[in-house]
Amino acid sequence: MSVMMYPREEKLDKLSQEEIISHTKLVMQGLEALRNEHNSILHSLLETIKCLKKDEEANLVHEKSGLLRKSVEMIELGLGEAQLMMALSNHLTAVESEKQKLRAQVRRLCQENQWLRDELANTQQKLQHSEQNVAQLEEEKKHLEFMNQLKKYDEDVSPTEEKEGESAKDNLDELFPNEEEDSGQGISHQHSAAAAAAQQGGYEIPARLRTLHNLVIQYASQGRYEVAVPLCKQALEDLEKTSGHDHPDVATMLNILALVYRDQNKYKEAAHLLNDALSIREKTLGKDHPAVAATLNNLAVLYGKRGKYREAEPLCKRALEIREKVLGKDHPDVAKQLNNLALLCQNQGKYDEVEYYYCRALEIYQARLGPDDPNVAKTKNNLASCYLKQGKYKAAEQLYKDILTQAHVKEFGSVDDDHKPIWMHAEEREEMSKTPHNDSTNRILNMGVGTKLAE
Repeated sequence: MSVMMYPREEKLDKLSQEEIISHTKLVMQGLEALRNEHNSILHSLLETIKCLKKDEEANLVHEKSGLLRKSVEMIELGLGEAQLMMALSNHLTAVESEKQKLRAQVRRLCQENQWLRDELANTQQKLQHSEQNVAQLEEEKKHLEFMNQLKKYDEDVSPTEEKEGESAKDNLDELFPNEEEDSGQGISHQHSAAAAAAQQGGYEIPARLRTLHNLVIQYASQGRYEVAVPLCKQALEDLEKTSGHDHPDVATMLNILALVYRDQNKYKEAAHLLNDALSIREKTLGKDHPAVAATLNNLAVLYGKRGKYREAEPLCKRALEIREKVLGKDHPDVAKQLNNLALLCQNQGKYDEVEYYYCRALEIYQARLGPDDPNVAKTKNNLASCYLKQGKYKAAEQLYKDILTQAHVKEFGSVDDDHKPIWMHAEEREEMSKTPHNDSTNRILNMGVGTKLAE
């Protein structure tokens, strides 16, 4: 009879949980009704047995009642199975409910975990920002300490010295004096490129950079490059942080560091810095600015020291054009640039151009600075050297005589029988000994000295 409770066993796999429960309840109701019916029949049979007198009929009734009892037992078994299925269904429902609760807890934990991750990321970002602020404050502290160290050097510069510095420094292109010159020599009473820049409404070197420039000169002259180089680099780093890379002050600092490298014969590093400074000055000050001319001159001198005269010549010519345009064609700075250009051409054998440049520079010096200025004698010496290489010995001799005569006048005041320049004594001795004039001239000409680019 238990088989009769599952007439559609092949379709049970397709039923849902709710449908199975619903069908189970219907089966239970049917089984309960069948059990009640069997119990009623069994009760009737028992009453019938009491009334029967014949043994055969009583045996038959007993047999039927036994069958009914078995049927009732099977029905009870079916009901037990149905109840077990219902209990199992209730258990599965409770498990599913608990599973849903666990899923809800997992979702809540995931949300809390995400919130904690966001909080951690926000905290890490705040920590990173705080570390950046601390690093920035430390850098500002270092910069203030550096400026405080420079302040004592600013205090040592009197107002008069500052004024002279503004009018006597040529935008740092004379950081290291020429090897031919004493440290106190140079173009005196001239307008510097810095002053010219100020007149043009352009850029003027700040006082603190002039002070740093003087300090670097002092260290470099003592050979203390291990102090001068880090000092320049620290100042350059501070300027780039406060003003940005493309700023005229940064270009000025690049010039200072480049010239320190040049003094150490580190030409490759110096050339890189000067090209960078040139680009910044052209971008910020304009291509026709005196500061650009100063950097071009420094770069030309650097190439000249490396023997790259062809590369240096166009740079020197461009610097000359800028200074002629801004300062005027008869300015002493123009004469200095003409001397540099003449020497570059002389190293390339362009003697016609060399003679033209030296003669023009000599005219400027004599007109603006006077015949007693050291630059007049220096330019005459350079021009005489050019004449010698061309075989123009008479012209070279006359220039050397002029140099010696001027030196004599400066030392003794006049030329008379008792005080004569050395070349006059040489000629007198020549005439007395009847030494050929050309030999005497050659000895005089050998008194000339070599020339170098003016920095």
